[in-house]
Amino acid sequence: MDSFISDNLIYLVAGAVLLVLIFRNIVRIVPQNMAFIVERLGKYSATLEAGFHILVPFIDRVAYRHSLKEFAVDVPAQQAITKDNVALGIDGVLYMRIMDPRAASYGVENLRFAIMQLAQTTMRAEIGKLSLDETFESRENVNAMVTNAIDEASESWGTKVLRYEVKDISPPSSILEEMEKQMAAERERRVAVLTSEGYRQAQINEAEGDKQAVVLRAQGSADAVEIEARARAEAIRTISAAINTQGGTTAVAQQLSEQYITAFEKLARTGTVALLPTDGSDVTSVVSKAFTAFEALKKQVDKSQNS
Repeated sequence: MDSFISDNLIYLVAGAVLLVLIFRNIVRIVPQNMAFIVERLGKYSATLEAGFHILVPFIDRVAYRHSLKEFAVDVPAQQAITKDNVALGIDGVLYMRIMDPRAASYGVENLRFAIMQLAQTTMRAEIGKLSLDETFESRENVNAMVTNAIDEASESWGTKVLRYEVKDISPPSSILEEMEKQMAAERERRVAVLTSEGYRQAQINEAEGDKQAVVLRAQGSADAVEIEARARAEAIRTISAAINTQGGTTAVAQQLSEQYITAFEKLARTGTVALLPTDGSDVTSVVSKAFTAFEALKKQVDKSQNS
């Protein structure tokens, strides 16, 4: 009895294992963004996309599994010669995606290795078309050219190259020293240009300031002369009007007498030598002569105005 039970248990376990194996070979669940390549008796049969699938046991098998997500391939550093014979160390990273799983499975033996080698050879070829300065100045153009070249070459492998990015460009140490000297010279040149421009602008500002000061002083002098002339003209008109009024002549005579006395008083105080008229003792005579001269001048002016 015990022997019968143990034999049945063995049969049950063997049957369960057999069922698991059959179920495993029949049922395939493909995750999202994955693709399975199925071969039937060693020949391509179908491409399984995301979902539930049933295979023929012991006849169908999953030969390749591919991720349809974008993935990156690190391109190792390599030596590239520019158009002006400068050796550069360049490395980069390549971003791509599998578009045709069947072509990616049967078009090339090792897809990543093939893409990496293609990226290196394409980069060397593109760098050889550029000079050293162009390599540094147009890195975006280099990335675009390498991307287009690799994409065209890898189309038969069922892949799509999205972009290529140069990570680092390492020129020789001698070139680095020359570049540093050039950068230092360029900075010194910019400082010299800025200094000269500042000095030039300062000189221009100073000259403009002097010019404006001269103009303002001249304008002020002209205004002062004009104002003084107006004041004198107004004074003359006032005196003329006063002379023509009643008692104006007497006032002029009095003014002349006062000015005569004041003038001789100043000479007596400040001068060491005094010049006196021959009849200086007779003030009345001097004033009378001055008044007579004034009357003659007044008549002459009136005659000129009337004519």
